Order: sequence, then C-alpha cells, then structure tokens
Amino acid sequence: MKIGLLFPGQGSQFIGMGKDFYENSNKAKEMFEEASDAIKVDFKKLMFEENEDINKTEFTQPAILLFSAIAYELFKENIDFEYSYSLGHSLGEFSALYSAGALNLSEAIKLVHNRGKLMNEAFKDKVGSMMVVLGLDDEVVEEVCKNSNLQVWPANYNSDGQIVIAGIKEDLEKLEPLLKEKGAKRVMLLNMSVASHCPLLESATKPLRELLEEYLKDEFLDVVSNVTAKKYNTKKEALELLPIQLTKPVLYKQSIKNYEDEVEKFVEFGGKVLMGINRKITKKKTIPIVDMKSLEKAISEVK
Repeated sequence: MKIGLLFPGQGSQFIGMGKDFYENSNKAKEMFEEASDAIKVDFKKLMFEENEDINKTEFTQPAILLFSAIAYELFKENIDFEYSYSLGHSLGEFSALYSAGALNLSEAIKLVHNRGKLMNEAFKDKVGSMMVVLGLDDEVVEEVCKNSNLQVWPANYNSDGQIVIAGIKEDLEKLEPLLKEKGAKRVMLLNMSVASHCPLLESATKPLRELLEEYLKDEFLDVVSNVTAKKYNTKKEALELLPIQLTKPVLYKQSIKNYEDEVEKFVEFGGKVLMGINRKITKKKTIPIVDMKSLEKAISEVK
C-alpha cells in the first residue's frame, strides 16, 4: 500500500508519551538512550514524569520528534510499505526529514533542541503567543490581521475554517474582538510563549541555517515543505526552505490537497492531532500510532 507519512508538531506532547513503546520494545529503549546521550537530557524523566520542561520549546521539540521517530521505526521494522512522501506540521517537518533519511536520530534531536533555543532567544525581550480561530474563511482572517496595525500574522493554515494566528500576545488579545465581529465561531489563545511561523522569528533564521548546513545529508526521500506545500529532496532546497519555515505560515491543508491523490492512506506517527485535522481536508483515512496497540492496528490496516 502506498502511504503518506505524517508527523505532528508542538502541542501534541503529553506526559507518558512513548512509555508503552519503551516498556515493550528494545528498539525504543535504544532510541531513548541515544536521544538522551545526544543532548544530555533524561528523556524518560522528561516524557514519563510530571515536569515543567515538557512544555518548554527546547525540550518539547526533541521529545515529540523522539516519540514520532520511535513510532516510525517500529512501524517500518514490522511491515513493508511503499513510501510516497513525508509531511510534518511545523516541528513535524523535522521528524519527516528524519524519516526521509536526511538526518540520523542524534542529529535530529540536537537540531530541534537548538532550534527551540533559537526560538526562545528571539523572544527574550517580548512575549509572543498563538491563537486558533474557527469558522472564518482564510481571506477574512488575513484581512483582519493586515488591517489591524498589530503585530499579528496567519501562521498555520490547518483546514477550511481553522487557522492559527501568531504574534505579540497583547496584540492577539486585542485582535480577538475584531475576529468575533467578523463572525468567528471561536477564538482561543493558546498556552505558548513563542509565536511560531511569523516575522518575529527572523533573528533565528541565520543560525538555524548554519545548523542545517552541519547536519543535513545531501539527498533524501521526498518531504513536503510547510513553506511551499511542494516536495523537496536535497540539502540545497532544505537550506532555503527550513530557515524561512520559522517566519512563514504552515501550508498544511494545501500540502494534503496537493498530494492526497498519490496515497491510499496516511499514517500519523506519534499523535492524533493531524488525524483530526485531516477529517476536514481529505476523504483518505489517517491511521495514528501512539502506542503498541495502535501500532498493531496500523500494521494490520496497511498490509
């Protein structure tokens, strides 16, 4: 079966993620150890025990990537499937690069850990956040942001009627009544201190490019870019796309629509968030893998 590989981004983390894999798979244990060695962080403690670090972006990003990578490796070692492309949402694009062979696990963990640090550094003197808006057309949200004279931008095009805005937290709060006046069904500020995929992260793009130059392989399997909603498979392309991915909106629904005809099903590794979004975009089924039971189910559905 030809499948599209999907990888979720920040916001999909939870305490206990990966624990079932760890307790039932030697491969998972090895990957936990490799990730822990890579950045000198105890990933078992980070992902299994209540703590504040799990929601800090420099730790959230490698934790989610590790969870996704384990789900992918356990799936891959148990079944033969025809790879079509990998697609990640925001941070998930780096998990997708791992699955495509652009990075090994240690490199990917180091990369996203440092990416998180760079994003935090960009917000050391300001408070950012993100806000989900339901029930408005993209064009309406874009127009409200543009005409507001506030530091706010469309950041994630998730599905028709669901868009996420990024910007200065205070400005997002001011934008909320303007969106409701336009008929938004719901406007909800997210619990985040960094505004992803907007110009406020410009300072992080150059140092991220330097890290990518160090870690990326020259060629890899097809990955769909968040920036263009098109496939790429070379280091040269990645060096242009991944730094500006920090400052440009995630074209998720456009990516799914562009390539849904190439696959029979989607498999989401390490989450269920994209499965929920996909129900509003495509008729193609999305199968999530979050533990051993769902892994077995996914394997049986793809055979």
